[in-house]
Amino acid sequence: MDLRIQRSVVSHLRTRPQVVEIGPFVAGLDPDTTSPYLNYASPVPGAPITEADVTALIGAFRSAGRKPRFEYVCSSAPELEELLLAAGFTIEARHQYLICTPQSLTACPVPEGLRLVEPGTDPDRAAMAAAVGEAFGESWATDADIARIRRGQDRGGIALAAFTDGGECAGGGQAGPPQDRLSEVGGIGVREPFRKRGLAAAITAEVAHRMFARGLEIAWLEAGGDDSWRVYERVGFIPAGHRLYISLG
Repeated sequence: MDLRIQRSVVSHLRTRPQVVEIGPFVAGLDPDTTSPYLNYASPVPGAPITEADVTALIGAFRSAGRKPRFEYVCSSAPELEELLLAAGFTIEARHQYLICTPQSLTACPVPEGLRLVEPGTDPDRAAMAAAVGEAFGESWATDADIARIRRGQDRGGIALAAFTDGGECAGGGQAGPPQDRLSEVGGIGVREPFRKRGLAAAITAEVAHRMFARGLEIAWLEAGGDDSWRVYERVGFIPAGHRLYISLG
């Protein structure tokens, strides 16, 4: 599973607005944002890695005005961490990733007074981006954010928003365009007034359900804390491997 997840990460990076390939690394960059979560590199599984490769990639990030950063499945390049630490990188986090299959998925009811829809207009995408951004303490409703959601949908990804009967957006979530019949679920966010009602679980379950209805085999994600971990386990996600987040200041 580690190999399959890492291959999908690399394939996804190759679809980003700006792609840089140096030696064993693929970097996906976004000229519309400096967010480190949208500008990072990952190693091609099994490719040999040298100190010179790391130095070259650092230079590419600096030239693009972005912070050198990696996200990757640890087992896919076991020698990389030592090389990055030697180059001055600092570990941000080590996370377990979780996977869900059609067989393990558990349906979760949508709270009363809310409906889940795939936003089909830019105003609805903006409402979803604003709601999810608010949930994470960020502002994510720029034209670039809206265009990013639209591009993901156009390439086969899923965006799902929760609206009240009065048209207020309570939260949302996404799944990236499929790679190798799997997709990463992310950005599950619920605004404070709508929490503790099971909405995050309902959004996660429905995103996965719609993925599987399109023929995908595996949904995967990472939990940001104990609360989200419990939500995802309730939906049917189980731990499957480890990923490393590491960057150079």
